[in-house]
Amino acid sequence: MSENTAGDSGTRGDSSLEPDAERAEGAADDRPIVYDLAPDCTLEDAEVDALYHAEVNGVVDYGMFVDISDAVSGLVHESNLDDDYAVGDRLVVRLTEVKPNGDVAFDDEDPDDYRTETVAHEPTVSRVRGLSPGDEVTVEGEIAQAKQTGGPTIFAVADATGVLSCAAFKEAGVRAYPDVSVGDMVHVSGTVETRENALQLEVDSLTRLTDDRAAAARERFEDALDDRAEPADVDPLVEWEAFEPIHDDLRELARLLRRTVLAGRPIRVRHHADGDGMCAAIPVQLALENFVCDVHEDPDAARHLFKRLPSKAPYYEMEDVTRDLNFALEGRARHGQKLPFLLMLDNGSTEEDVPAYENLAHYDIPIAVVDHHHPDPEAVEPLLDAHVNPYLHDEDYRVTTGMMCVELARLIDPSITGELEHVPAVAGLSDRSKAEAMDDYVDLAAEAGYEESDLLDIGEALDYAAHWLRYSEGKTLVNDALNVGCDDEERHEELVEFLAERAERDVDRQLAALDDHVEHERLASGAHLYRIDLDEYAHRFTYPAPGKTTGELHDTRVKETGDPVITIGYGPDFCVLRSDGVRLDIPNMVTELNEELPEAGVSGGGHLVVGSIKFVKGRRGAVIETLVEKMADAEIDEALSSTVALDD
Repeated sequence: MSENTAGDSGTRGDSSLEPDAERAEGAADDRPIVYDLAPDCTLEDAEVDALYHAEVNGVVDYGMFVDISDAVSGLVHESNLDDDYAVGDRLVVRLTEVKPNGDVAFDDEDPDDYRTETVAHEPTVSRVRGLSPGDEVTVEGEIAQAKQTGGPTIFAVADATGVLSCAAFKEAGVRAYPDVSVGDMVHVSGTVETRENALQLEVDSLTRLTDDRAAAARERFEDALDDRAEPADVDPLVEWEAFEPIHDDLRELARLLRRTVLAGRPIRVRHHADGDGMCAAIPVQLALENFVCDVHEDPDAARHLFKRLPSKAPYYEMEDVTRDLNFALEGRARHGQKLPFLLMLDNGSTEEDVPAYENLAHYDIPIAVVDHHHPDPEAVEPLLDAHVNPYLHDEDYRVTTGMMCVELARLIDPSITGELEHVPAVAGLSDRSKAEAMDDYVDLAAEAGYEESDLLDIGEALDYAAHWLRYSEGKTLVNDALNVGCDDEERHEELVEFLAERAERDVDRQLAALDDHVEHERLASGAHLYRIDLDEYAHRFTYPAPGKTTGELHDTRVKETGDPVITIGYGPDFCVLRSDGVRLDIPNMVTELNEELPEAGVSGGGHLVVGSIKFVKGRRGAVIETLVEKMADAEIDEALSSTVALDD
């Protein structure tokens, strides 16, 4: 690649002047060409008998050494010098000889008139994937990370086949190639070595591509990302016609997540801290960590690039987003990382999530959501890069997030399918799903060795573990309980038995404490309404939490009556709602409460028949009584069943 220029005014004897006025426009320019090599040019880009711009790098008794690029140096013998020079002087030289041992000889030249052509190095580019120690290569890719250590500067370079760590040294603790930034397209040349059990390129030269070269490299990179990001061609675990359009959406999200990993961007997952939320997050985590390990030459990359954290609330709280944003900005400042991709699971579809998303929008952090709560697509989708929700395809919460995310994980990494065959059934039973595919999922789990009682125990164990983990990931504990990524079957069985038994014991104790204090009335619609003051009569700061407590109480009353039932568990500034057989439409109720009681500061949401609401403590009475009035007018629909036990 070359470009005609007017020459280098700093070169002695520069006669690269504007054409004479009498030179006819369009006439051939027969002046000699002096080539200006790009810093990364090699001998492959030079020719014997051609003229080059050079810079003196050393003066000796028998002549001087000059550079025509960072990689091409040679001697101008004293017999061929026409003038005296000092280090740093620039001149024009003719390449006269390349000796068999690689030495290069030049003559000093002083052309009267010339024109300059710049020459860009177009090296033979090697793919990151497949490199071996000792290889001398040039890699073309995007800077995914630029981290300064106490020694070299470490650049992570992504080329769609992989991500390679490249070490460039200027001085200890001093930034090498300071003009190169995250997101730049570059050529990096050097020798592949092994450092701490990972491949690393020891950098000889690093060139930031510009203009047409950068555009062409970017196009190649993006095309390669698209090709390798293509998800696996796998069918859902069970045949389910209603799931087909959702599966198409999951496929697009899998492509986006794989592309994110290939580009070297970190991923941060937020999920609801319950059984379904963990059945969603754990398979996706396993699949993405496997893919990160496949892409990155650094075996510790998954630990640095993937983070999963639970969310207690059924929406993205400002407290959570502030923590996530602070973590991301610190990662960028300290480790030179790109800002992360945020993946919301079993959460994130409602208007309550908008303030948190708007906070992230200041930093252009991409966001995707997989959720089965009743969505507010007009509110959230302008802020999302992807949104998967059964309601968008005329389905509902019976399609649980865990069911969807098992398929998402398999699209990312189909090799983990054998570990996931029981997970959709655990998710469905944890959420009491009435989906038409539940029998098929339970049968699939049975073929994998799980009885229905085993699945129920796993769900209880996950819920119990999530309560005590609070805001921590608890990766090994949760993986062992779900038996995904677990390396000890016996430990899984013993752990589930222990956690499930303790969960049952604590639930029984809680219900016994409540039983004499539950208020009951029959609504005009015929539905039963049960209320319980959890602040006064429930064990606090222990398992089960208010949401779980309300759910367990509600289930006992549904079994006892066999009629439509609504249960309200409330505290000083919150209430948890559950309904069977009554169409509450809790998200709509929250909207109406805000209109009717603006001073109460009502927030929250959930499904049609299950949700949680927060409000100003002093307006609790008005909020609950207004809720009860709305519940009395709610439509009886015995096909509706509550599903999720929410935490407050």
